[in-house]
Amino acid sequence: QVQLVESGGGLVQPGGSLRLSCAVSGSIFSFNAIGWYRQAPGKERELVAVITSGGSINYVDSVKGRFTISRDNAKKTGYLQMNNLKPEDTAVYYCHLPSYPLYWGQGTQVTVSS
Repeated sequence: QVQLVESGGGLVQPGGSLRLSCAVSGSIFSFNAIGWYRQAPGKERELVAVITSGGSINYVDSVKGRFTISRDNAKKTGYLQMNNLKPEDTAVYYCHLPSYPLYWGQGTQVTVSS
């Protein structure tokens, strides 16, 4: 059993910043990759960023230079720092462990609007 709890979402104006957190708990001592996904209304869920245990990072093109993914292995927590937010970033954001594909958190809503 794996639990993923996202937090840190909210309403922010264009150009603003938010920092999302993902707390991982349950029957898991370590994990390889952790990813952040998002799903906007009427759209499919997309991978935003992923970081492996070795520190390899990939971003979707639309967030490169604005978002930063990181992790704290000791705390079993992942983070997504989002800067210069745009209205098109509005979505529910989820964290996910590719090694544990059945488990998803409840997500955290990010709304970028003036």
